[in-house]
Amino acid sequence: MKLYRVDISDKKEFLETLDVDKGGRGIIQDKMELYTIYIKDIKTPAVNILKQDALSIGAEVASPCGVITCKSEYSDCLLIGTKKHLKILSKKELTQPFGLKEVAKNLQDFLSEKHFPTKIMGVLNINEDSFYSGSRFAPDEALQALERLIDEGAAIIDIGAVSSRPNAEKVSEKEEFERVVELLDEIDDKRLYERAIFSIDSYAPSVVEHALKSGFKIINDITGASSDAIIKLALKYDAQLCIMHMQGTPQDMQKEPHYDDVMSEVSDFFEARIAKCEALGLSRENIILDVGIGFGKTLEHNLTLLANIRHFKKFGCELLIGASRKSMIDALYPSSVEERLPGTLAIHLKALQNGASIIRCHDVAEHKQALNVWESIKE
Repeated sequence: MKLYRVDISDKKEFLETLDVDKGGRGIIQDKMELYTIYIKDIKTPAVNILKQDALSIGAEVASPCGVITCKSEYSDCLLIGTKKHLKILSKKELTQPFGLKEVAKNLQDFLSEKHFPTKIMGVLNINEDSFYSGSRFAPDEALQALERLIDEGAAIIDIGAVSSRPNAEKVSEKEEFERVVELLDEIDDKRLYERAIFSIDSYAPSVVEHALKSGFKIINDITGASSDAIIKLALKYDAQLCIMHMQGTPQDMQKEPHYDDVMSEVSDFFEARIAKCEALGLSRENIILDVGIGFGKTLEHNLTLLANIRHFKKFGCELLIGASRKSMIDALYPSSVEERLPGTLAIHLKALQNGASIIRCHDVAEHKQALNVWESIKE
């Protein structure tokens, strides 16, 4: 007899391989997945009720000292349980007071998270001031560069003509259009959109619409769906809209960014912007979320978001992470932009493990190799 501990990523496939009875696979699978859910600023009596309900089914709630006597009006707590436990609690707490109905609805959101295939998004910039020189191309070089990105394994090509690095200079919509229009037309003429998905990194309506007319299928909007016009264009052309979170603008976003709670504030932002999109007719199936690593965040904010990115799967949208060669790597391990590929790969693989599905990067071939090896280990 031999025993060894295993980490199982695809629980369903493992149980099938083990030849577990078909009727029991779903039940066992729900018991294999552990959730740890932090609940903040909940009424203290609710913590006591939730703890008793959790203990009655074999789950647990970790809470501060003094909760049992309701020492404070509000408390934080940690709910620990399997998927099966959460299913039971999400129904049980719907009948309870003190805000537990809201807890129940949030648990249901966590339970309904979707799974998406992993995709590499390659970056191609038609400008002279993006922070990484390896992503910058003159218009006459860009076509060859994007074909190389496709050959290297990019499922998506993200094309932009304006830098969004910290303190980047503003560019007029007219100049942005002039920089990128030739490449957009070439993509359309050569039908390159049949070989990859194209994304336009812009929030200028004229640029976005020309791209969508040229076969592009994603709008990468760093302003986070702040413009109704951009949302309406996504709806008109049946395109996906990537909503990125940014505190401030590229010109001031890194001047002492501050959050009381970065997770809840980014989550509230997404909830509001998704509601805005849905009110205008754009469904969640056509929304991608990007927490905006480095966009109005300190190193601590970035690390917190990366460690807890699975939280955002509750919205039912694809999650994009773009930390490629960013300065947070230098803060963790001093290095120039040119030396940050290893750090980039480490961040992106961890983000995928934590629930992201789209990786926006400058180094497509290296990411393709890393992902193939990583997925082979998982399987």
